[in-house]
Amino acid sequence: MQKSVLAISANVKRLTPAAKASGREPSINVAVSLAPETMEALLTFERALEARGAAQTTRRYLQACRLLAEFRGENPLHETTSRDAQQLLGNLRSQNQAPRTLATTLSAWKSWFRLLARADTRYRADTFDNVRVPRPPKRLPNALTETEMARLLDVVADDAATSSPNASAHVRDQAIFELLYGGGMRISELTGLDLDDIDLSAREARVFGKGRKQRILPIGEKACAALERWLVVRPDYVIDPGSSERALFLGERGGRIAATVVRKALAARAITADVSTHVHPHRLRHSFASHVLQSSRDLRAVQELMGHASIASTQVYTHLDFQHLAKVYDEAHPRATKKK
Repeated sequence: MQKSVLAISANVKRLTPAAKASGREPSINVAVSLAPETMEALLTFERALEARGAAQTTRRYLQACRLLAEFRGENPLHETTSRDAQQLLGNLRSQNQAPRTLATTLSAWKSWFRLLARADTRYRADTFDNVRVPRPPKRLPNALTETEMARLLDVVADDAATSSPNASAHVRDQAIFELLYGGGMRISELTGLDLDDIDLSAREARVFGKGRKQRILPIGEKACAALERWLVVRPDYVIDPGSSERALFLGERGGRIAATVVRKALAARAITADVSTHVHPHRLRHSFASHVLQSSRDLRAVQELMGHASIASTQVYTHLDFQHLAKVYDEAHPRATKKK
């Protein structure tokens, strides 16, 4: 039976017919008794989010909607008002919830009610349109320098060239890091790659981003070479010869590699490479965008490569580009800084 991200505590007396028909087993406790309408609405939203394939968004949004569901309790969900939302957000703010978390919470509620309003006229899609939360501070993407990236990739390349018992894992990690940096992929896009998503002859990769949107990414020469080496040793990870596992990257148990494995491998290599700041897969994505923008000055191209729905998401990298130019100016211009 498929596990649901949602759950019902013992004091919820019954499920609606739709909830029963789903055959889902809840797994996170709801602390209060809910109206049947509310439970069905949660399950409807969960199914819609899962269809989009973004696991982290699904988890965060359902957690936010569970809070609203508990706040409403046995009261009809469709009677929720903007005042209810403002009160609950105020409660969360008093618990020192960060502005970014509050913004995500409100976004989840808006998405939930827009979905419900399409199928049930009792709901209003604009219920939360006038609700306000503190504006989250803008956070600039934290990119590695080109020198830091080179050191990091050199470390894993050296590991992959050894004949140690872990050589095949090093070869796999090299291919992963080259793809993360060379293609600007999200970690979920990389771990979701199947064998037939890679075309080495065309030097292309097909990835599925947020909302299962497909895009084609070019693969650089070094990434192609690393992938070719990985495909040679990939059979070492196939535990069951009759397995139909099509994942490009495999873990120790022969299944699709987990994001946590990639994060740990990357963090360990960063320490070896003496990259002092915390390095995670998304920093390689930030580094990709920053470095391509510095070289090309083509914001639209970077937007397409990153899979950003809005150009505003890509524009944050122009700030990094300005920081880079300012640093070059400070180091090169004779009137930029005082000479010691």
